[in-house]
Amino acid sequence: MIIFAIVAIIVLVAGDQLIKYWCVNNLVLHESQDFIKIGDTKIFDLTLHYNTGAIFGSMAGKRFFLIFTVVIITAVCIYVMIKYRKRSKVLFSSMILMISGGIGNLIDRVFNGGKVIDMFDFQLFDFAIFNFADICVTTG
Repeated sequence: MIIFAIVAIIVLVAGDQLIKYWCVNNLVLHESQDFIKIGDTKIFDLTLHYNTGAIFGSMAGKRFFLIFTVVIITAVCIYVMIKYRKRSKVLFSSMILMISGGIGNLIDRVFNGGKVIDMFDFQLFDFAIFNFADICVTTG
């Protein structure tokens, strides 16, 4: 099960980083492009955005605190995943998602000057722009 977890984490983090790489190289900062549209109704746009904070931009500019926090939370998730791997497949899967999302955004914070790359811009109602790593953390 641990091998599966490692492979899943690598695939999810790689997917997150590939999406971010594509967006940085193909989108213009703060300009939206249609992504999912049904008829005339826009569902999702792709909008390149850099977030220096955490959820909804909170704690903006606190790079080292956010890096430290993510490292600690990721370590706790790894511990929980290993310790309880045989008790609950749901918990095991949740930890894989949370670890993957944490690592994906941690890579951004470390290598992009403390900024996380966001791109998914929900259009049906006003919501923060987010990324694939955020989806992993939230669903985990």
